[in-house]
Amino acid sequence: MGIMEATAIRQASGQSGFGLFDTVPEDLLQFGHGTTFDAKKAAQFLSLKKADVGRIAAVAESSVRWDENIPEAVQVRMEEIASTINLVAKQFSGDPEKTVAWFRARNPLLGDVSPRDMIRLGRYDRLRRFIIQAMTNQVQVK
Repeated sequence: MGIMEATAIRQASGQSGFGLFDTVPEDLLQFGHGTTFDAKKAAQFLSLKKADVGRIAAVAESSVRWDENIPEAVQVRMEEIASTINLVAKQFSGDPEKTVAWFRARNPLLGDVSPRDMIRLGRYDRLRRFIIQAMTNQVQVK
């Protein structure tokens, strides 16, 4: 998570400034962090197939695995995606059903494409920016 995400989260929660530990995202959906991170659980949350994960992480589908030999590119990309999922979950008070429904619903602000499909199509960075912008705008509206 970058500085902009941390700042948006702080602002959304009514806090100001930037704290030392704001770059560690909340794990509302229990994906884990670091060595306890479960990349497979994050992929399953969005119903991503190995082919999707391979495309997202720019590795061969045959290289995608969920054990201790998970390719670093897969691990890193899935951690980024899990962090984004948790950002959305925070907007729904940690409700996994509402969160997954948001990711599956077509969104007119994303060109009538679902957030899940944005990820599957390799447009994760655009989706992340969209979510952060929406959170920032929500803070400004309050």
